Amino acid sequence: MPHKTLTPSLAVAGQLSAEAISALADEGFTTVICNRPDGEEPGQPPLATLRAAAREAGLAFHHIPVSGGQFPESAIAAFGEVLEQADGKVMAYCRSGTRSTCLWALSQAQKSEPAELIEAGAQAGYDLSGLAPALVARHGANG
Repeated sequence: MPHKTLTPSLAVAGQLSAEAISALADEGFTTVICNRPDGEEPGQPPLATLRAAAREAGLAFHHIPVSGGQFPESAIAAFGEVLEQADGKVMAYCRSGTRSTCLWALSQAQKSEPAELIEAGAQAGYDLSGLAPALVARHGANG
């Protein structure tokens, strides 16, 4: 299954199928985060189907939907909390992986340098430069 690694414990991907989720445990993943609203576009697999596939594979499944380029504080905090509590590798997905990558960067900005987060995103093929002001502001709030 195609995915991009952001950290040793986090990868992101575009929309996953139930079959792809079922195979994640074999790749060492223990947790799945869906960042898409259910029914966001026609043909998208139903959330209930994906949740069931994760459960059958023994994976934790979290639904933290974001859309419209908006990243509410509650979603950022929830994403960071899942990462902190996960017991193993996490796969986060949305339509293209971009929303998941943005949530990751925003959730890590208080403890990581913004430039490092932007570079990690770039290495995975995601341009996070537009998030720089938000990342800097969150990093500055660390104090």
